Amino acid sequence: MEEGEAVVEVKPKPQKGLRSKAMDWLEGQIVKLMYKTTTNHHYLSGNYAPVPYETPPSNHLPVIGHLPKCLNGEFARVGPNPKFAPVAGFHWFDGDGMIHGLRIKDGKVTYVSRYVRTSRLKQEEFFGGAKFMKIGDLKGLFGLLMVNVQTLRAKLGILDVSYGTGTANTSLIYHHGKLMALSEADKPYVLKVMEDGDLETIGMLNYDKRLLHSFTAHPKVDPFTGEMFAFGYSNKPPYVTYRVISKDGFMNDPVPITIPEPIMMHDFAITENYAIIMDLPLYFRPKEMVKENKMIFTFDTTKKARFGVLPRYAKNELLIKWFNLPNCFIFHNANAWEEGNEVVLITCRSENPDIDLVNGDVKEKLEQITNELYEMRFNMKTGIASQKKLSASAVDFPRVNESYIGRKSEVNVIDAKTMAAEAVAVVELPHRVPYGFHALFVTEEQLNEQAKLY
Repeated sequence: MEEGEAVVEVKPKPQKGLRSKAMDWLEGQIVKLMYKTTTNHHYLSGNYAPVPYETPPSNHLPVIGHLPKCLNGEFARVGPNPKFAPVAGFHWFDGDGMIHGLRIKDGKVTYVSRYVRTSRLKQEEFFGGAKFMKIGDLKGLFGLLMVNVQTLRAKLGILDVSYGTGTANTSLIYHHGKLMALSEADKPYVLKVMEDGDLETIGMLNYDKRLLHSFTAHPKVDPFTGEMFAFGYSNKPPYVTYRVISKDGFMNDPVPITIPEPIMMHDFAITENYAIIMDLPLYFRPKEMVKENKMIFTFDTTKKARFGVLPRYAKNELLIKWFNLPNCFIFHNANAWEEGNEVVLITCRSENPDIDLVNGDVKEKLEQITNELYEMRFNMKTGIASQKKLSASAVDFPRVNESYIGRKSEVNVIDAKTMAAEAVAVVELPHRVPYGFHALFVTEEQLNEQAKLY
């Protein structure tokens, strides 16, 4: 194992006892007095509902059609699958990370589903119920009280937050022999695909203690250099920190990025020579949460959207160049590249977003979400930024061929309702797979590489 590559075994030490029971009682009283218990959790119903169990490797699945024998690897998709019912609120972004995997080899398929064995999950299994606060709780005065409940549990030693509190439910990335499950409020969890297709959580990656902040759910691996580029955001300065990880897995020194307020920054982008930092006005404002009964992240329609173009290997932020565009928010970028003096970003742009739209019982509000595909251009010589719309609503979760990340590529928008081509193969799964977030195909070569490490 090379320097910076040690994976930390996650062994939290929560404690039961009188203090734990007292905090349960206090939390129960707060919920009883302040939370509308009749709320219908849309994101715990229908196909958003969690599956109640893991599935060990289920092989020789029926295949309608045929799988090309050259298609060997592991298709994995991660998403939220809460093991325990929430005490109060629930947001779609909540829920323990569960990976649904298809091991494909020589035209045959094995299916498996496994939780990512996070510190959070291990501790709630120890207690036999939900103990950590949810994003769905973070609204109004009730949200402030629920934050204090978790803070007290940690101070009293009931919960162990030394390994973080993340869910690893958002995305997957493969870099330097490691498959990682990610959520942006925590550090990466390293997984191993076993010979029979099963999935095992190895531990947490902190890059030999060089990673001291949260790690984005959307790092970028440059297909030409093998390096990985990432960032983390925080509600305390520095609000954004940029990182470069070598092809050999060594994390270089942090590059703090100065922005006016703490924000939610879900994604970023790279080109051959630059990284694009997005300072968009979805702010962390706990005071407004309490005063105006809002979610803890509030979108400010009066602010411009700011994009910082930073040289990829900058040692500090002195060379970052900021560009302004009309007010918007972005969850996901498709790709970015350079054309002459311009840096081009292809992205899914939304106006006046509200993360409360995917919270509680707000199914009917989903029609208000209007993500549109945009091309944005930042001229490094003139300092001028421009944008144009490429599609109608709603577009998100874009993917490009990973061989073209950071390089010019075509963008194809497909209407999934009218796709006429018949599937080459349909694999019959043993049970329902809930809606989730991001997926990754791990090649046979990568599977062989990661098998040697642990």
